[in-house]
Amino acid sequence: MTPERAADIVLLGAVVTMASDAAAADPEGVAIADGEVVALGTRSALEPYIGEATRVIELPGAVILPGFVDSHIHPVFGIDLTRGADLSRCRTLAEVEESLRAEASGSAKGEWLLGWGLDPNVFGDDPVSNAVLDDVAGPRPAFVRFFDAHAALASSAALALAGVEGGEEFTDGSRVVTDEAGRPTGYLLEIQAIHLVEAVLPPLSFDSRAEALYDVLLHMARAGFTSGQVQDLAPDAIELLQTIESTRDLPIRLRMSPWFVPGAPFEEVSRLAALQGVRGRRWVVEGVKMMIDGTIDNGTAWLHEPDCLGESTASLWLDPDQYRHALGELDRRGIPTTTHAIGDAGIDFVVRAIDALAEPTATHRIEHIETMTDAALAVFVSSRATASMQPTHCTLFTRADGSDNWSKRLGAERAQRGFRTQDLVRAGIPLALGSDWPVAPSDAVGILADAQLRRPHGDADAAPINPDQALDAMEALRGLTVEPYRTIGQTGGVLHIGAAADITVLDRDPRTVTPESLGEAVVLLTVVAGRIVVDAEAVAR
Repeated sequence: MTPERAADIVLLGAVVTMASDAAAADPEGVAIADGEVVALGTRSALEPYIGEATRVIELPGAVILPGFVDSHIHPVFGIDLTRGADLSRCRTLAEVEESLRAEASGSAKGEWLLGWGLDPNVFGDDPVSNAVLDDVAGPRPAFVRFFDAHAALASSAALALAGVEGGEEFTDGSRVVTDEAGRPTGYLLEIQAIHLVEAVLPPLSFDSRAEALYDVLLHMARAGFTSGQVQDLAPDAIELLQTIESTRDLPIRLRMSPWFVPGAPFEEVSRLAALQGVRGRRWVVEGVKMMIDGTIDNGTAWLHEPDCLGESTASLWLDPDQYRHALGELDRRGIPTTTHAIGDAGIDFVVRAIDALAEPTATHRIEHIETMTDAALAVFVSSRATASMQPTHCTLFTRADGSDNWSKRLGAERAQRGFRTQDLVRAGIPLALGSDWPVAPSDAVGILADAQLRRPHGDADAAPINPDQALDAMEALRGLTVEPYRTIGQTGGVLHIGAAADITVLDRDPRTVTPESLGEAVVLLTVVAGRIVVDAEAVAR
């Protein structure tokens, strides 16, 4: 049959459709028109779709895949979360000091000294304090964020400027850490405490934020992503997206889920409901993000028993029943949710709250799931909850020998229950994968590789962490294609006729190469809505 019109683009190479009923032989190419897939098949079958204006791209040795989805990103908040010195590669306090001094030397004397990506492991067994900031910055205010975005460190000058004295109270589990004399140490735990100093930081201009957001999304497209599920709705996010789309397309699609923050009044549900469906060309507000606890590294997760420092004993909600009520009302309105739950007690509480919904009308997903009991896993199955996890949080921030801060806080038994990706998949729970950028790099092939290796793909000497929880190649691939849609109650991540032409092309086959090789794969093309956003060969030329 002759097609009604020629395709805009024809990609020729091995096609992995990710369809459950895919034929034994991969299609040899895909034809795209008007932003959709219009044909899949052999080269000869695609010939009728090639017209004078059709762009035909030969991709020998390459693999054409459904566009990758990062199921957990914070691109707008990340603009502010990544200001200043990048401390993410610092492994000692001396390296932190060196990076901060270099940052200070390149800025004006009176400016704030900023940094991000700080790993609490650099403090070793010593208490976290702002001594290094005071030494480097002196009278200048200084402010550094920890890698997990749930804690920050402020210098004495910054604390004074913000009026932080150490006795502040909050409507959630946030805390200003103080020493034995009641003086703030500079260590700020969770969002409300962090905001005390954030509020006096000199802001970036709106125009610079819009340009920075576009650059962040373009970086994600270059990493192979065609879509991202944004687990927040920053105050100016909609205006920023509208400003970008007034002159150009977003590099990737975005699904934005605004927060219902712990302690917010119940009436907040109505405001969040009114935002549902607000959209632009490549973005939409959909779903709601909640948090039941903080992080293990900072002692703000919710564990059944205290961590080895006597911390992580409570929910971020001062009254956790308010979470149940909010979840129930959001479900009644048909609004899907995703809940940050890291500690075993937090996970247990959330899966039981979801399980208690009599007739769920929406999909409810749980994020992170860092240490989980067998009992919670059993309820997970009955609750029909879905899951979203970040493999590189395991491989980049913990170690098999238990010497990292996360493992030392949990102790061996709870660390052994860490990042149970394979157990979730084996139990039939849909599992989406992502990065939580800027907490970890938004790196598609790195996520796929580390999910299989359970260690950093670039470090052959590193021992795997709980290797029995490794995913196989197809399980990992589903986590970046099919499952991000399935976990939010939608269908997608499959190449078929009529599907949106969101496509990622790699220079090697993720199903057959070793994970080490996959971690070094090159993204040759990223196609969004039938338009080529990233062309590695064109850049090389």
